[in-house]
Amino acid sequence: MNINYLANLSLYIPELLAIFTMVGLLLIEATYSEEEKGRKLFFGATYAGLVLAIFMLIKNLSVAPTAIFTNAVIIDPFSTVVKILMVVGTFFTIYLSRQSKDIYPHMKSEFAILAIGVLIGGMLLASANNMLTSYLGIETLSILSYIMATLKKNDDRSSEAGVKYVLYGGVASGAMVFGISHIFGVFGTIQFVEIYPMIKGLTNMQMAVLIPAFIFFFVGLGYKIAVVPFHMWAPDVYEGAPIPVTTFFALIPKMAGLAILLRVTMIFFGDQNTVMHVSWVGVLQVVAALTMIVGNVTAIAQKSVKRMLAYSSIGHAGFMLLGVVVVDDVGVSAVLFYMVTYLFMTLVAFFITSFVADKYGNDHFERFSGLGFRYPLMGVVMAAVMFSLTGLPPFAGFIAKFNIFYAAINQKLYTLVLIGGLTSVISFYFYVKLIRFMFFAPAESEETIGGFGYLNQGIITALALPVLFLGIFWSGLITKIFHAKLFFVH
Repeated sequence: MNINYLANLSLYIPELLAIFTMVGLLLIEATYSEEEKGRKLFFGATYAGLVLAIFMLIKNLSVAPTAIFTNAVIIDPFSTVVKILMVVGTFFTIYLSRQSKDIYPHMKSEFAILAIGVLIGGMLLASANNMLTSYLGIETLSILSYIMATLKKNDDRSSEAGVKYVLYGGVASGAMVFGISHIFGVFGTIQFVEIYPMIKGLTNMQMAVLIPAFIFFFVGLGYKIAVVPFHMWAPDVYEGAPIPVTTFFALIPKMAGLAILLRVTMIFFGDQNTVMHVSWVGVLQVVAALTMIVGNVTAIAQKSVKRMLAYSSIGHAGFMLLGVVVVDDVGVSAVLFYMVTYLFMTLVAFFITSFVADKYGNDHFERFSGLGFRYPLMGVVMAAVMFSLTGLPPFAGFIAKFNIFYAAINQKLYTLVLIGGLTSVISFYFYVKLIRFMFFAPAESEETIGGFGYLNQGIITALALPVLFLGIFWSGLITKIFHAKLFFVH
């Protein structure tokens, strides 16, 4: 028994490292007085813990798919790739929080501790192999996220964001538990391994209970991914929260939610032409279409770049959901590749937006006027990311959308592909609007933007390089990602 338990722990080292890092940071933070600034030891330990976790995750890529902790958690290449992306996103978001003026100096360490806590929940969710683990992952993500949304204590918008997040989150979590309880009532188990063989032998009465139960389960996931109609919290929370928190919310919870949604869809609804498959996939198709439309159309009217990126992230969630409804390995690979490109595009966009907002006190489009001439490198990088988010070649965003469309066309989802193409054209307007201000509007001020030091410009440029290279040399990565399949250990 002890040997088995230790063997399980040996595969769970990346998560344990994240947990030990969080606990260690709590202890280190307790040694500082509120007046002490810098906290070099604190952030040094933060970066070291996250880098070590990435190293161990890369090591886990070669491990055969294994279910651990009595089938509660599964370690497979798919979950490991998603975890790597989440840890990388957390690393750079914490770095951004140190640079940003949008988080009070004495709250920067709290942000790092909370971010790693949310990351732990995301890692658990990505590997969840039963209903209870899925719920624990969602709640770990959510509860700490509520606190992160209110880090600007003196800002009423931040307090409002936290309250809205808590209210929506409470309802979504309640709906998810309600659905899980009915799923347990029908199957008598919460284990994916035990539920899977029972799916084919369901009676009509059982399916009448399970179909709405799984939809209630999806409410909890849809809320974290911010898909329509569970997106209503996102724009206000994204706008009210500090920019590093918004960056974090646009990445880690979304990736974790998509990971478990992909797993549940592939395991339970992979069999074609069943009532369960048709009902689940039908709901996801409608949600994907509405999400792409609402996210991109609503972004047009936004005056704040951060709020525009918030609605944009909703639209991108719709594209990734389109990959989910394909329900095959090609769709899984397309979603993973989209996650990779989305990570770098989002980080670059929010890094630049954060530094502009720090200088001028807000992130309205007008604040970017003349940026392409005052800081040519940053202007070019931001323009490249905007084109990539639109889905124009030769950038990575084009390949990401192309792979999603290819997977959808293979399944003859022509209507969804058409909606995706039209919403991409719509998104061209608000992305190019920002480029117009950067290169075709006179600068409002010639004052130096403090965040654009040589180091930060170098980091932003390095983060932007994959956006270009993955648009040209993408075949190698997509081949490796295709081997990072989602496995189901029986």
